[in-house]
Amino acid sequence: MKIRKKSALARIYAGPEHPVLYTAPEVLFMAAVCRGDTEEALRFFRDRKLFGDEPSVIDTPYGRFEGLSGIREFAEGFIRQFGADRAEMVPCIQTRANGRAVLEAEIHFISGDVMDQVPMFIVADLRTADTLDEIRIYCHYTYVPGASAYRPPLFQSAHLEMGDPCVLTGAVREYYEGLHHMPAVDVDRIVRCCGDKCRFGGYHPNDGDMREDEYEDIPVVYARMAEYIPRCVTMRYETLVDDGKNCIIEWVHIVSRAGQEERNRLAMSGIAAYERGADGKLCAIRISDYAGCEGDIDWSRENCTFEEARKVNYVEDMPYGVGRKGQK
Repeated sequence: MKIRKKSALARIYAGPEHPVLYTAPEVLFMAAVCRGDTEEALRFFRDRKLFGDEPSVIDTPYGRFEGLSGIREFAEGFIRQFGADRAEMVPCIQTRANGRAVLEAEIHFISGDVMDQVPMFIVADLRTADTLDEIRIYCHYTYVPGASAYRPPLFQSAHLEMGDPCVLTGAVREYYEGLHHMPAVDVDRIVRCCGDKCRFGGYHPNDGDMREDEYEDIPVVYARMAEYIPRCVTMRYETLVDDGKNCIIEWVHIVSRAGQEERNRLAMSGIAAYERGADGKLCAIRISDYAGCEGDIDWSRENCTFEEARKVNYVEDMPYGVGRKGQK
């Protein structure tokens, strides 16, 4: 089998140290979609969510599918959307808490003797222990034929300011206080909350050739980020799923005038996983977003204009950051 697009997610993370509950509804749903069993996939949803009188939803990098008719359309078109004849799912990491479940999986899309390995975050809002209200799928747009480089915020932010680190714990809180330190990322603080072999990456197409014994230079990674975080852009977390080992955060960008003028940044949705090691420090940081890809957006294909997108989650200046001791 010729592997055209590579992923290191399963190779590095799948195994007994990351147990998966295979009877969980998010796993069973995606397994059914991958084997083309639409009727089985539909049984995990109802037409309307349990509360709010809203349609059940599947949101993907290539479209939003609402109600049972939309979920049927998603299930029937999933394999075809990736230009494949069949698909196989390799569950890698599962995080379940707070009424949500996050499955990190590698989907193998196969056409003839060619395979594309696509790493995905699959975030499920649980309706009951066995059913689902909503699924949000994250993967890099370059894996999806015809997908846009623009993923507008999936959440309507209540406030245009960074998330409050007080809702986080341990190394994850320390990381975010270092990331949002004013006037720039506190690189030393982030390095201290990471273990000696903290692995960075797993979802960017360039990560496909990552070796098991290969580790990013964390100080170098965050020194680059310190050039624009949080002065130009910051993250407001909108959902939090933390089982004590993995903390998964869905977030949206808040963009300042400096972010627009200096970096051409736009507010988009993204997701990140922070994994704690046995020593309590971070042993892995896995991020899926389109940061820095604004130049690849074809605005003639979008549902909004560039000018309209610039107004989303825009602030003149960042309202605050985090001080040295985590104080606003």
